[in-house]
Amino acid sequence: MVRKGSYFLGLTVLVVLVSSGFNSFETEKVEGFHLEENEIVSYHVRSENEDEIETETVNKEIAVPYVGKTFVGFKQALAFKESRGILTMVNPYGYMGRYQFGKSTLRSIGIYDFQEFLRNADWQDKAFKALLAKNKWELRKEIEKYCGRVINGVKITESGLLAAAHLGGAGSVKKYLRSNGRNGFKDGFGTSLRSYIKKFGGYDVSHIPANRNAKVKLS
Repeated sequence: MVRKGSYFLGLTVLVVLVSSGFNSFETEKVEGFHLEENEIVSYHVRSENEDEIETETVNKEIAVPYVGKTFVGFKQALAFKESRGILTMVNPYGYMGRYQFGKSTLRSIGIYDFQEFLRNADWQDKAFKALLAKNKWELRKEIEKYCGRVINGVKITESGLLAAAHLGGAGSVKKYLRSNGRNGFKDGFGTSLRSYIKKFGGYDVSHIPANRNAKVKLS
């Protein structure tokens, strides 16, 4: 009688344990597939040089579905290249934010509170558009003259030139174009104008107005 009672008690405990196991499985979060708002996942991808492997860190905010050659695609691709999309990034040369702005550039478009800039995604996006507008005005003649040409094996496009100006300034882009690519520029990490013209070519930035005095309207 005791053995029979123990048998049924053991069977009951087993059923409870199995049931609870299935319930916890249903609600279990699978790490790496459910990203929280501020969660970051790292992975490895091949670079353009097949002999190198780069470690890429993806922020959920920029890890979005395919956006093609739209302006959204342009700014996200540039942010990823500049800082891996990290809002608070400050590099060894003092460039700040997901788009990597220098302090003098920020002052020129109306931003003086650099700590708030590092915290404020809206300010950073507005600063990016303002700088594009200024560079578009600075390069308006070059955009008209050179777009469609091929220099150093790379087709010149408006978005490519604006990305290159973001890297090295509009003046450097003018020198590059007027020298037919012989007078190149590289930043402190060895990144060239040519690489930006190529990497960011063909995006739609047509809605950005050319504006010599573009400023950020802070809110």
